[in-house]
Amino acid sequence: MDRPSPGVSDAPLSPLSFLARSADVWADRPAVEDGVRAWTYAEHHDRVRRAAGFLREELGMEPGARVATLLPNEAAMLELHYAVPGAGGVLVPLNTRLAGDEYAYILTHSGASAVVASTALRETLETALEHMDGPGPRIVWVGDDDASAQSYEGWLRASAPVDLQRPADERALLSINYTSGTTGRPKGVMASHRGAYLHSLGVVAEAGLTTRSAYLWTLPMFHCNGWAYTWAVTATGALHVCLPQIDTGRIWEALLERGVTHLCAAPTVLTMMLDDAAGACCPAPVKVFIGGAPPTPALLERAASANLDVTHLYGLTETYGPLAVCAWNPGWDELDATEQGRLRARQGVGTIVSEALRVVDAQMRDVPRDGETVGEVVMRGNNVTPGYYRDEAATAQAFAGGEFHSGDLAVMHPDGYIELRDRLKDVVISGGENISTIEVEQALSAHPAISEAAVVGRPDDRWGEVPVAYVTLRAGQALDQAELQGFMRARLAGFKTPKEVAVLDQLPKTSTGKIQKFVLRERARG
Repeated sequence: MDRPSPGVSDAPLSPLSFLARSADVWADRPAVEDGVRAWTYAEHHDRVRRAAGFLREELGMEPGARVATLLPNEAAMLELHYAVPGAGGVLVPLNTRLAGDEYAYILTHSGASAVVASTALRETLETALEHMDGPGPRIVWVGDDDASAQSYEGWLRASAPVDLQRPADERALLSINYTSGTTGRPKGVMASHRGAYLHSLGVVAEAGLTTRSAYLWTLPMFHCNGWAYTWAVTATGALHVCLPQIDTGRIWEALLERGVTHLCAAPTVLTMMLDDAAGACCPAPVKVFIGGAPPTPALLERAASANLDVTHLYGLTETYGPLAVCAWNPGWDELDATEQGRLRARQGVGTIVSEALRVVDAQMRDVPRDGETVGEVVMRGNNVTPGYYRDEAATAQAFAGGEFHSGDLAVMHPDGYIELRDRLKDVVISGGENISTIEVEQALSAHPAISEAAVVGRPDDRWGEVPVAYVTLRAGQALDQAELQGFMRARLAGFKTPKEVAVLDQLPKTSTGKIQKFVLRERARG
């Protein structure tokens, strides 16, 4: 039997194809709203192509070059999710909440040749450049100086549009997303064109996105590429509504007056929304997807009263964002609110593009589906990272036994839904952001008065968790709390700085000298 050539029946998968299709099929439909500015899909495509032309011609970007972004949720950030890989480069989205030293490390480790940054973050970025050896990356500013010929908008006006280049190899690197994990330094999580394409299709299906959808950018685009909504919303020709910072008044305006149908957020953002007096019952159901911590039944009931349909998700930066969803079984519709809340709070099952999640013991054997036996969540599949950038040791450790190790402890219920019980890692998740306790402990231990330090998470109604520290002092030393806060904020982002530092005579330890953090967690909860 004659078969077509591979080039006819096999095309490399890349989310770049989503924009090309929507710009053709939905050319005159609204694509992006960014404050008072708005673009159709044809205009959005033109801006992306001009940005790609600027990267190639003006910045001289070579294939595989890393281009970092330090931007809030604005049009430029969305455009660069296409322009950088479309010009043959690799996107490095930077968390806008870090400190200068952290940016310096990431820019050095990634080898970024350029940074497109908001003028609102100029001081922090310039501090980072002072910590770098050599000339550092070229900076292109977005913001107050947009009228300047040297600004991002100026370059777009001056640049000729070029065609976006889909990679010959779909497993080519598209993005590097840095996460703190449990080490003192961030790790670069690699994302491929293939993985991003398939994960985006899973988002389309699980979120129910259509051409009539309007997605509000409450989730940072820098966080796991906005859980792939940067690509998924475009794939369906839906509307991106940019929101540069969390403003609950503006969120309610978008929900009540502008027809927003979807948003993603950490539970703390949903709590802030529901606490705002501007809130009201939405005229039509709004789909809200939350991750980072399970929603409480009380939060779900409050959300339902506002016509917000909440779905709980679970995932990691290493899985392109959420790869599990607490998929709603229609058979649960008749259950009482308490039981529904308990079911909704579970982490759930793999999405339609994910392989089945496993919960395993130390020998990599699946634990019983009894809802009681605890094991580690492991995963594999198309939407799992190929590894950590320039870190073979961390990659080998994470993929030991042929699966990716999440570091999360969970049980497997009889219906195949997982539910987290604890974390192997000592990460504190505050407002949806991972905080490495080791990193914070290292910063504390650099203080001349502190001998030892241990950091744990304390439950918090607003942020889910906040970091708190327990320290012992060097002989003859005293601790000035106000001075310590200044010391820490000079070394860490504000959200990583402990909200409380308690001085103890000694830290609880095992017979081998390991600090017993579970004892400190209980103390923090008390």
